[in-house]
Amino acid sequence: MIRLDRLSKKYPDGTVAVDDVSLDVHRGEMVMLVGPSGGGKSTTLRLINRLIEPTSGRIWLDGRDVTHENPEKLRRGIGYVIQRIGLFPHRTVEQNVATVPGLLGWDKQRTRARVTELLELVGLEPATYALRYPHELSGGQQQRVGVARALAADPPVLLMDEPFGAVDPLARDRLQDQFLRIQAELRKTVVFVTHDIDEAVRLGSRIAVLGPAGVLQQYADPSTLLAAPANESVAAFVGADRGIRRMSVTALTKEDLSPASAIPADRLTSDGRLADGVPSIRLGASLREGFAALAGLDEPALPVLDEQGALAGVLTPADVHAALRRSAAVAAAEHSAGAAAGSSPG
Repeated sequence: MIRLDRLSKKYPDGTVAVDDVSLDVHRGEMVMLVGPSGGGKSTTLRLINRLIEPTSGRIWLDGRDVTHENPEKLRRGIGYVIQRIGLFPHRTVEQNVATVPGLLGWDKQRTRARVTELLELVGLEPATYALRYPHELSGGQQQRVGVARALAADPPVLLMDEPFGAVDPLARDRLQDQFLRIQAELRKTVVFVTHDIDEAVRLGSRIAVLGPAGVLQQYADPSTLLAAPANESVAAFVGADRGIRRMSVTALTKEDLSPASAIPADRLTSDGRLADGVPSIRLGASLREGFAALAGLDEPALPVLDEQGALAGVLTPADVHAALRRSAAVAAAEHSAGAAAGSSPG
């Protein structure tokens, strides 16, 4: 869907912001750009929609080279959300969301229906919020209006530059949850800049780590990135506690469990199912969820159910540690295989 081919941005004074970056973003994927300050994250994002022109390299969008297309026309087909939100202060919420449909010449009825649909999608009741002005909204509400505005013309691509960075941690968690729900429904192709590795791990399909002077250090799924950092720079950025972070992206499988026979008989019904009120978790939940549920129990054994609600086994603290070691070994092996394939001739 998006392909950056040896993309670079160098300024006349010799500053290199982005250096020979090549990466693909698949349709419906959410790719996170992370890295230290000055690593070229926001510059890379702005190169995609040509707010900044590249010094060299090419930008492909849905199979066509857009490096030299009319930038204004290009941007009308790309949603863009920034940290500062950028709502027009003297326009209502409804008018803000309708900005791009207006530029595209939509009629009033179609535009109003789309605004109503999007406000409902982002959790803002149209009857309550449509006629309000930005200063009458909280920071989190303004950010949701920004997302709605970016989605107004149903663009296939959404670019987001630290969109949740200016709100408090509680509001950020809620915005992340809501955006995950929206993305699950709409399946947009998203490139998302963040300085927060936890946000990247939580939201991203894949994560691109950019280093000093905009050099791409590693591009991998969250589990591989946390288990097998490509170099010391990436390891330092993702943090020494990356094992804890990896728990949130490692799904619980039946192979990770101890036998169901470990569950005390008084927790089961006569047909072998879990009795009402006994805490449990489902296969496919994250290890982090399982570990948190374990921490709230008096006994170190958490029943785990399959998709049909039958007992699949139990999760113990030892199982959590073993599952983490397994996922790390698998990710490291895949990373090594990928590196070997990339270095092989031909």
